Amino acid sequence: MVVKHYKIFTFGIYLLQAITHVRSDNGRINGNITFSQNDGGTVTIWGKVIGLPPGRHGFHIHETGDITSNCASTGAHYNPFKKNHGALVDPERHVGDLGNIIASPDGVALISITDNIISLTGPYTILGRSVVVHADPDDFGKGTFSDSLKTGHSGPRIACGVIGLL
Repeated sequence: MVVKHYKIFTFGIYLLQAITHVRSDNGRINGNITFSQNDGGTVTIWGKVIGLPPGRHGFHIHETGDITSNCASTGAHYNPFKKNHGALVDPERHVGDLGNIIASPDGVALISITDNIISLTGPYTILGRSVVVHADPDDFGKGTFSDSLKTGHSGPRIACGVIGLL
């Protein structure tokens, strides 16, 4: 594994980058997602996933990097602080709650998210964990379903990948 560190002197931003390749078991859904952390603590997530059904799909960091069994082995949403499920902007949320990605009518989701909770370093790093794309929209824990406060009622896991250093 090669670790790349960049120092951009013009802006004073230090970047540590990680990447994951997500895919479904049958290979129809796939894409690359990059995570970039700056010295201000925020992480920018960007990428592209193709082959998705059109519409919104829950997008989360899960506990483990075990992506066998059609993503069923990834564990629950990454939640080291034992909070309820929530939206990306909510103070009450799992560390792994990243909201929804939106696939166009041709099945392409372009991802651009900035978060100040996830981290590529420290005791609560997301490195070695998995990214999971779900079949259904995330209701941000605001729904009336029995699993809303746990999973956002996002439905089955349809693609996943392990987060590793770039």
